[in-house]
Amino acid sequence: MCGISLSVYSPNCILCNAMSSFYSTELYTTLDQRALVDEQPLPEALRRTSLLMRVLCFLALGRPSLEDHWKSLQSEQAFETVRSRSCSILASTITTASVLLATSVVFVSTGSPVPYLDYTSPAPHCLLFISLMFAMITILTSGSSMIRWLHTDRQWTREQLKPGGYFVLSYLLSIVTPILFVAWSLHCFIFAILITGFCAQSTICRVATAFWLVTYVVNIGTIVMQSMWKYATSR
Repeated sequence: MCGISLSVYSPNCILCNAMSSFYSTELYTTLDQRALVDEQPLPEALRRTSLLMRVLCFLALGRPSLEDHWKSLQSEQAFETVRSRSCSILASTITTASVLLATSVVFVSTGSPVPYLDYTSPAPHCLLFISLMFAMITILTSGSSMIRWLHTDRQWTREQLKPGGYFVLSYLLSIVTPILFVAWSLHCFIFAILITGFCAQSTICRVATAFWLVTYVVNIGTIVMQSMWKYATSR
């Protein structure tokens, strides 16, 4: 009986092993094909970019080209890193814009508590109002961009970038625009305070304002030089 059972079940075992080997081979082949399809090279439309596009890429992504960013879209882990970093930048932008908005509202809606610092004169008042408007626009654009990043996925982002042109421009502007608006808001606020300080009747206020202006120019110059050096070395 044992010999009969072995002779009966041995072909079935051989058939099962063959089928399992076939399906496992087919599964690995399918996974390899999917991996090859998922890892796509940089499209030709993203290789040739204008100077404006390279500057926007540098401001938005820290690189003057989209090659590194395209590589980050090939894996979920790298894409999550990019998304977390972008959301963190947008959150910081919203926080800065909120502080500028609250401060500008206080300066615009109230008078100066001291007579020798009159920021209610036309020039500082206009700059404070412009700073307020830019801060509001920053909050709106940053909020919409953050919602977009939270609800987007890797595949959709890659398909959006493939055609190039306007689609890449809108993609980069969604990151750069809030940063530019908050920078304009901050600079309008700083210029309003500088004008107020230089027009003050107190000599101490003028000296403090001049020292602040020198510090401001040195810091801005350092940031610009570092950015230019990084842009030149990363090309």
